[in-house]
Amino acid sequence: MFSQKTLWGSLVALVLLTGSPGVTLAEMPAHSSEQNSQFNHIEQPLALKVGVAIAGFALIGLELWWFLLYKSSES
Repeated sequence: MFSQKTLWGSLVALVLLTGSPGVTLAEMPAHSSEQNSQFNHIEQPLALKVGVAIAGFALIGLELWWFLLYKSSES
């Protein structure tokens, strides 16, 4: 099914992507107070959230219309 070269290449790629055993990953802070020391949570108004969502959906709809439904006058 697979050639031996493809199998070894996939195995090597898997080992390289997952990292070697000697490499450790950065640890997350244990306490929430350590996590919030750099960034503060800013509550946004509901009207702003709704407006941004509606604008995003409108832009997505415009793109879909432009690329899928728009007929040029050249046809």
